[in-house]
Amino acid sequence: VSEQVLEQVLRELQPLCIAEQQFIEKFFQLSQDPADLQVLEVSMRSMSPPVPLSCPPPSLIPASGEEPTARLLSETFGCLEPELRGFLDVCNKVHPLGCLQVLVTLNDSVFEMWGSSSALPSSFLNTVLGNMLLLAKSSFNKSIGTLCKEIKEAKMPSKLKGGILPSVSRFEEFVNFSEEVFRTARWRGELNKAHLRLVDSVFSSINSLSSANLKVNTDMVMMENFHHVHCFLCQKEIHCLEGKKREAKQRYSEHMEKYVIKYLGQPLEKLNHFFEGVRGRVAQGVKEEEVSFQLAYSKQELRKVIDKYPGKEVKRALETLYRKIHKYLSPEENLLPVVWHAMEQEFMRQYQEFEDLIQRCYAGSGIAMDFTMEDLLSYFNSITLSN
Repeated sequence: VSEQVLEQVLRELQPLCIAEQQFIEKFFQLSQDPADLQVLEVSMRSMSPPVPLSCPPPSLIPASGEEPTARLLSETFGCLEPELRGFLDVCNKVHPLGCLQVLVTLNDSVFEMWGSSSALPSSFLNTVLGNMLLLAKSSFNKSIGTLCKEIKEAKMPSKLKGGILPSVSRFEEFVNFSEEVFRTARWRGELNKAHLRLVDSVFSSINSLSSANLKVNTDMVMMENFHHVHCFLCQKEIHCLEGKKREAKQRYSEHMEKYVIKYLGQPLEKLNHFFEGVRGRVAQGVKEEEVSFQLAYSKQELRKVIDKYPGKEVKRALETLYRKIHKYLSPEENLLPVVWHAMEQEFMRQYQEFEDLIQRCYAGSGIAMDFTMEDLLSYFNSITLSN
């Protein structure tokens, strides 16, 4: 309602101010060229009283480039700007983001006047609306600054178990609302700047999770939220946020990789630990064929570790892992198939790496893991199909 009232006020102001401006210029002959006005001034000074009404009084003759029309209109409509300021304040208070509608309405009105042949760019109303537009931009920027601060400083739920953060939801709400308000706007420069400021605040909010004491895996929550932001930006197709969309995708991929690697260490934890030690010895300069002579990494120790991971135990561990991932991943993001596939690929990579290390460092020993690559594929397929 406030937006419609503001539009009506601006529509009625334009013809009123223009008519008054034209009357003043005609009545006081202020629309003449400066040279003509100079002649009028000289003539007026040389005349004896009474001065003809058709001649402008000395106070209305331009001095040092001053525009008498604007001065007269300012005196005639002296209350206009204060009243408009008060009205804009009311509009801003009607809705938490009322400043957006005010900004769009004023922007469109100014653009319309600039494109109108009946309104000169230097007209009194243009000046007043220009001041109102600056005020609206200031209110808008202040509102965006407050929102950015709220997003950055938003406290995480004490019992956060994953899912989308309140700061991300707040960003979505603003973008949806603002895009609707600016849908037909002729200029969206201020909104683009606001979007960039807000998305930076959202990224900062998500990144702050790395130092938070969460009861769930931090990388999982960050992965879900960056994924959500990326999908949302893909849906909205906002040109100024293309770079942020790519950044969100990159961050989502990075945290998924960290999440996958961390959790994959659990099903084969001791095997992972053993081969990390093998890689460490090789990195320190021990020849691959001599690693097995190290007491902690002897053939006997390798057999002990491998014996702890028969095929059926590996499958059971993977089933437990799947249930755990399913429990904590939020269903809204539908990331379970993606994460599970990534885990399968990483597991295969690790398995192949273990096999290569056995071939290089324990060649001819006849040592092999209890399960093959084909077994692993069947484990993953079985778990996927049964859930």
